[in-house]
Amino acid sequence: MRIGVAIDAACDLPRDFIERNNITVLPITIKVDGQTFLDDRNAAETQRFIDQNMGSRAHEAETEPSSVEHVQRVFLDRMVVDYDCVICLTITATRSPIHDNVIRASFAILKHYRPIREASGNRQPFLMRVVDTRNIFAGAAAPVVEAVRMIAAGESPQQMRERAAHIANNAYGYMLPRDLYYLRARAKKKGDRSVSMFSAMLGSALDIKPLLRCYRGETGPVGKIRGFEHGAQTLFEYAAKRVQAGLLVPAMSLSYGGDLDVMRNLPGYEILLKACEAAGVDMLESPMSITGMVNVGEGAMTIGFAAEEHVAEF
Repeated sequence: MRIGVAIDAACDLPRDFIERNNITVLPITIKVDGQTFLDDRNAAETQRFIDQNMGSRAHEAETEPSSVEHVQRVFLDRMVVDYDCVICLTITATRSPIHDNVIRASFAILKHYRPIREASGNRQPFLMRVVDTRNIFAGAAAPVVEAVRMIAAGESPQQMRERAAHIANNAYGYMLPRDLYYLRARAKKKGDRSVSMFSAMLGSALDIKPLLRCYRGETGPVGKIRGFEHGAQTLFEYAAKRVQAGLLVPAMSLSYGGDLDVMRNLPGYEILLKACEAAGVDMLESPMSITGMVNVGEGAMTIGFAAEEHVAEF
């Protein structure tokens, strides 16, 4: 059985990983200051966004995830012919309508695919599985990595869906922002009151950064740390300990809203790198999606992995 994978653009994974595994990316359109950016994990488009200094004012941007109609076109134009089954993994439904859009599109896809496949000489049924990763940015990567691994292992679509859902239920995504004013402005535009004006002012004045976590679809602060570099070191060291304790998927995903070399030079990075090398865990590093930078600001960092339920103390 030919099984394919589709993700939405807000799932932070390296471009070479996406290309190597023939993953289809459902794009997100971003409109800011009269310009339109297509977020489809294309490095050149991400760099264009950064080079034009859009990050400082993108909190007013409008984001449009793939519509129901666009998802239908992507599948009916190509995927129902190229594959016998596609597993589509989206960022958490609590933060984006893309999951609901894919679910709605799936009804029309499964209704209309037969004549398209028959025209290509294939009368076998087409299957589609949709999984909510229950996470965002780097935190959404682990279920995708596991789905790719299971395809290579020859697992069935049902086994893949059940396993991916289990990994999604145990995926942790952490985010360290640089600019609290930006984060608050963007949250206010989206009706999210999680970052108040007082906390933004206090945090900026004292250089206190919140450490945010997404877990099972819920996002909120789990700690406060003085200084971005200290915060990065704390997060890297915590991630290294989780690697040593054992992960459910042998992958650690990192994304950064800018040049990856800046992230690699942060204190604590080498500790995590060595822990991953010792444990045989892949370090998957990628620029943050344009969508991510729009929502949390340039210079933010996210880390994601899947692990048994545990209490994190910062």
